[in-house]
Amino acid sequence: MPEKLHGAIAAAVTPLRDHGASLDEASVAPLIRFLADGGMDGVLTCGTTGEGVLLSVRERIRMTELCLEARPDGFAIAVHAGAQTTEHTVQLSRHAQEAGADAVAVIAPPYFPLDEQELFDHFRQAANACAPSPFYIYEFVGRSGYPVPLPVIERLRDVVPNLAGLKVSDTPFEAVKPYLVKGLDVFIGFEPLVLEGLAAGAIGAVSGLGSAWPEVTADLVHRRSEAADTRVNALRDALQDLSLPAVAKQVLVDQGVLAHPDVRAPLRELTAEERTRVAAL
Repeated sequence: MPEKLHGAIAAAVTPLRDHGASLDEASVAPLIRFLADGGMDGVLTCGTTGEGVLLSVRERIRMTELCLEARPDGFAIAVHAGAQTTEHTVQLSRHAQEAGADAVAVIAPPYFPLDEQELFDHFRQAANACAPSPFYIYEFVGRSGYPVPLPVIERLRDVVPNLAGLKVSDTPFEAVKPYLVKGLDVFIGFEPLVLEGLAAGAIGAVSGLGSAWPEVTADLVHRRSEAADTRVNALRDALQDLSLPAVAKQVLVDQGVLAHPDVRAPLRELTAEERTRVAAL
């Protein structure tokens, strides 16, 4: 199996333009360069922070291609292929592998609370489509609406050779602990839990904050910095009532990385008052 993910992975935004109607292709390379220069080990494209479920399959495929074209040596490109249907999830997973992505992650489809057999079949087909690339289950009750049961993960581990691990964005840490499954790499998705997760056996983080504050996230993961831990806690507290994609894009526009702060409807850009709050951070 190809090399697995490690360290600090940015849950990257997807640059958009035209009031969020289309990809801002010209901003992808500067974004990848900014994240690599900030100390991140790679990106996860089109996840929650990347507005993936709001994008078309064609747009998500194009975003994968642009990230792969822009990546520097040693910088990992992981693709979130989770979609509402198994058909689209498989299509995105297969493209990621064929295009040369380093890994694929898939969240449990939202809206319908799938049973164990439905989830097992969905994940197995997605993993098979991207084999032999490393495959990661993206566990996030707050977005799927239900958890991935541990028996599903254990069954997949027995029959899916490229199952490498999980990204777990649940809170509090008591909800994360059951997913620290022996033999699988776990990445923490909520930054205030990273140090606790690393101490318990997680190997890294896939961070939405890392998309706009890469140095802080890299310091948190690579050096287990208490100062970085204090900083990410403060950021999450300050931003809890705001949309992270909109916040991250505004920060990146202010730093000259992106050309536009556009998000895809029904998300909205920040108000003037919200932009002032974010600038103060």
